Amino acid sequence: MFIKDLSCISAQETYHNSVFTDGVKDIEDLKIWAQEPDYKDIIPAGMLRRMSKLVRMSVATAGPFMEEHKNLGGVIFGSSNGSVDRSMRFLRQIIQYEEGTLTPTDFVQSTPNCVAGVLALMGNITGYNTTHVNQGLSFESSILDALLLFEEGKVSQLLLGGGDELSEANYNIESQRDLYKEESIATSTLLRSETKGTLPGEGVAMFVVEAEKTKESLAEIIDVDMIHHASKQEVAEKAVQFLNKNGLKPSDIDAVIMGRNGDVRTDNFYDHLQNELFPEQGIIVYKSLTGDYYSVSAVATWLATKVLSGTQLPSECIWKPLNNQPKTILLYNNCEGKQHGFVLMRGVYSSTSSE
Repeated sequence: MFIKDLSCISAQETYHNSVFTDGVKDIEDLKIWAQEPDYKDIIPAGMLRRMSKLVRMSVATAGPFMEEHKNLGGVIFGSSNGSVDRSMRFLRQIIQYEEGTLTPTDFVQSTPNCVAGVLALMGNITGYNTTHVNQGLSFESSILDALLLFEEGKVSQLLLGGGDELSEANYNIESQRDLYKEESIATSTLLRSETKGTLPGEGVAMFVVEAEKTKESLAEIIDVDMIHHASKQEVAEKAVQFLNKNGLKPSDIDAVIMGRNGDVRTDNFYDHLQNELFPEQGIIVYKSLTGDYYSVSAVATWLATKVLSGTQLPSECIWKPLNNQPKTILLYNNCEGKQHGFVLMRGVYSSTSSE
């Protein structure tokens, strides 16, 4: 599966083709909010007023794709929480109006699949349409779905994406589960904090993917794999099996993009994988720039595509220096130390690419 086009909204300057153009922002807060673009030239005002934050971000990233790429055969989106703020508003209205007449907009946008639905309506995409809500594996599940769909030969091009929004209600709920830092901390020191919890974030990354390589292809997603409730050693063994399945060894990987998030309870998975399998490889990180959320691996995929296309990353992304320009990259992310996802990618014109 080949990435033809991409766009991303995050807490940094990443919209469209920007790659931290103005440098990496050091944010000190309890929450890492997305840096949204000016929507007035992107989305009609009448539509914008009715959109939730996640829908706004998704339409802003995918809108240009739907104008430029007319052969999209479907939409696949990964979002564990969806428009969670609209969900909470709808639930409050049920109580407030005693299950009477409720606002239809909040109802329509209260489920994760509203994003894929809106994009399909706007782009007149009448084919395959699915949303995956598998918590920390939402985007990995979306990738797997796209790979299987291409393997069946039913479509040649898809709109693939992942995103979640941060709301006060959801933040309060997740805080009760002890997921977040109790005090604000600068993102520049997050990964070395050695305390429990992380900083929540939000964002969207969208891709146009196609079954065959063309001269416009930017990177290839070779494969994806997942494992649940595994020990550190089992995760490492899964990584080796995943690479072997694709004819590779750990030494064939040029760089690893890891989802370190500053939570001392779960970062040990990354330490173990690095020490056990990738002691010589360069390590790239990203959650210290974007915050952490369920579908954040979509941003990691965006970042990997940029790296494989030759983009130079700022020093804030480098956990361990790269030896050379990466040609093959492994993405590894875990969610709360329970869900573990791997994505294997390579540059389309590297020596290891299939012609």
